[in-house]
Amino acid sequence: MKARWLIVLIVFICGVANADGVAWEDLSGDQQKVLNAFSEGWDQLPADRQRRLATGAQRWSAMSAGERDAAKQRFAQWRNLSDERRALIRERYEIYRQLSPEQQSRIRDNYKKYKQLNRERRKQLRDRYQNMSPEERAAMRERLRQYRDRAKRAPRDRAQKPERRR
Repeated sequence: MKARWLIVLIVFICGVANADGVAWEDLSGDQQKVLNAFSEGWDQLPADRQRRLATGAQRWSAMSAGERDAAKQRFAQWRNLSDERRALIRERYEIYRQLSPEQQSRIRDNYKKYKQLNRERRKQLRDRYQNMSPEERAAMRERLRQYRDRAKRAPRDRAQKPERRR
């Protein structure tokens, strides 16, 4: 009985000592293989970076060859962006993360609809948007917001209106 408590205590202490980070020894063989370049200085990495790297290595190991190729291609595109463009994307992603799940879902749905358009139509929409002034863009966003609000209210408004007798 005392031995069990001692083992639990040791496991707890080890867990607390490394609660923030991920020990190299705790990584799976696949994760260690993917993160081999970090093996020397793993203990010096910040805990949050260790966790992110471990999660990323786990995801990478679970990917098919096609998914890995696509990820490599996206990363190459990311590296080719200017520092300003990457900063802008990071900033917009942080804003997106702070949105409610409903707002995030709406954005994803709108993007899916956009991607389903043919190339010609997408190019027309991009060109039209890029040629707008900031004021025109703000006015368009406001019109879309009002349109969505009316569309959301419409079914409820109809349900609340009393029926007319003929």
